[in-house]
Amino acid sequence: MSTSTDVSLSSYDEDQGSKLIRKAREAPFVPIRMAGFAAIIGYGLYRLKSRGNTKMSVHLIHMRVAAQGFVVGAMTLGMGYSMYKEFWAKPKP
Repeated sequence: MSTSTDVSLSSYDEDQGSKLIRKAREAPFVPIRMAGFAAIIGYGLYRLKSRGNTKMSVHLIHMRVAAQGFVVGAMTLGMGYSMYKEFWAKPKP
């Protein structure tokens, strides 16, 4: 049995900030999705004070659906953007 320490650990050496920046460069819609999700959650919490006689569970379901809808929409736009870059905007050889 040999124990090899030749395994590259460069991906494990990365801290969270640099990992987020790298992922944002690879997929530019990731920070947009995260910011939109946080904004919808913040707006939902702000509206929690003035929800009137709406049940808490209904309010939370609406907030969750809105946040998930934003994330799915941003993912769809991101995939469309990636397809555009790969198939249509690619320079012809």
